[in-house]
Amino acid sequence: VFVGCLLLSAPVFGYLGDRHSRKAMLSIGILLWSGAGLSSSFISSQYSWLFFLSRGVVGMGSASYSTIAPTVLGDLFVRDQRTRVLAIFYIFIPVGSGLGYVLGSAVLQLTGNWRWAFRVTPCLEAMALILLMVLVPDPPRGAAEKQEEVAMGGPRGSWCEDVRYLGTNWSFVWSTLGVTAIAFVTGALGFWAPKFLFEARVVHGLQPPCLQEPCSGQDSLIFGALTVATGIAGVVLGAEASRRYKKANPRAEPLICACSLLAAAACLYLALVLAPTTFLASYVLLALGELLLSCNWAVVADILLSVVVPRCRGTAEGLQITVGHILGDAGSPYLTGLVSSTLRAGRPDSYLQAFLSLQQSFLCCAFVLALGGGCFLLTALRLERDQARARAPGTGTLPRTPSTRAGLRAELTGQAASATPSQ
Repeated sequence: VFVGCLLLSAPVFGYLGDRHSRKAMLSIGILLWSGAGLSSSFISSQYSWLFFLSRGVVGMGSASYSTIAPTVLGDLFVRDQRTRVLAIFYIFIPVGSGLGYVLGSAVLQLTGNWRWAFRVTPCLEAMALILLMVLVPDPPRGAAEKQEEVAMGGPRGSWCEDVRYLGTNWSFVWSTLGVTAIAFVTGALGFWAPKFLFEARVVHGLQPPCLQEPCSGQDSLIFGALTVATGIAGVVLGAEASRRYKKANPRAEPLICACSLLAAAACLYLALVLAPTTFLASYVLLALGELLLSCNWAVVADILLSVVVPRCRGTAEGLQITVGHILGDAGSPYLTGLVSSTLRAGRPDSYLQAFLSLQQSFLCCAFVLALGGGCFLLTALRLERDQARARAPGTGTLPRTPSTRAGLRAELTGQAASATPSQ
């Protein structure tokens, strides 16, 4: 319910964020998820459908923030500052997730009732709402580039025209497919990696077989801690590498994403292959793969902000989130489990065969990461062209007739000629 509502509402908030006050949209999002979280703590078991409905409302609130907040940062900062601020923004996603587990567990131990965890967090969300209203400005779209009217891309078009423009923006298309590959693998790992690690310890004789579910509690805790730690380190590493490397290479951002995904694919493959023989090496390689995956989040957001005109950035964020989840982590846990069950069906019923079936189903994830790396390589081929198009006057949702294409080409050629030093 949460994921479904997030997917459906992300394009809606993207559309609204491109046309109305983004500060108001963010405030509505905070009110939605804090109000839904607080009210869900008072729902009795006989009204369980209301609890699921509240989870959907929380998903809607989350969609508003994940869609609109990066576009506000894109209009407040530019170049190196933007990269650093996006890194800080994405660092707090794993930090917040980890603190949520810690706070929820602490409140449960103190009160003996899980409902109080849903009554504490709205206090923090109320503070966030006050800080948002008092401290955060609502800059004009394109303000950071100091070309508000030029960067807006002409008269306001419809949502369909925005989507049509984004469909011809190949840097956006290829980077979205790369993000989808990342989401596919992170979704599969988050669901199945603790079970895989538990079964690996059983095969190595480090853990007795489990006869009653849940079995992988310790491995879930360890993998969760690894995810938080590598998430923080990866975002910082990716953003800093992008900031430094793009001074020498204007295509640095997609190249960093491509290299990190290809290296993560190799780490995941080696972790799977070595798991039956060397458990510790498998753990280390899996953590390294998680680190490399996390290098992409801030960098991908920077790519989107640089290749899409400011007037369409909210719609672009919403579509990227929706496509990434629908084709990525929404189905990858099920597909991984389906492949594992299919492979296991024709084998003897044993812990070793269960482990090997899950290991082989995970190999698909390494292949998907390699495809994602290829998508970012294709992004690098188009990046400079789409960045120039986003900066050019009159681009955006306007129909691209032959005359406008010729005019844009002539203008870009003239800019390049004027920038060339005379001999």
